[in-house]
Amino acid sequence: MKFHSNLFTLLLMHGAFLVYCLYPLIGKYASRYTLFSFPFIALYCLVFLVLFVYAVLWQQVLKKIPLSTAIANKSITIIWGMIFGFILFKEKVSLKMLIGAFLILCGIFLLSTDSKKDL
Repeated sequence: MKFHSNLFTLLLMHGAFLVYCLYPLIGKYASRYTLFSFPFIALYCLVFLVLFVYAVLWQQVLKKIPLSTAIANKSITIIWGMIFGFILFKEKVSLKMLIGAFLILCGIFLLSTDSKKDL
């Protein structure tokens, strides 16, 4: 039973990070519109909604996971940003970026599997 609870918490945490990664994307789309136009204001209201949802999810995660583990996992947002930039905005992904993403994943794995911590 504890495994299912831990898995749910990890999925909730990474789902929260995925939600968090949406706000800069929405902001980038909003920048295409003139300041104070209806689409600009609507998109920025959506940014606040996304950040609110993230804050609620993040608080739920912190109730169940040690802060050091949660913060270490938050660096996954850099990788999500790289993926979204590539898919949505046709941004280039260099070898250095891929190596950096691999190192981030290694760090997350090492910090999240520390035998001294209980999830």
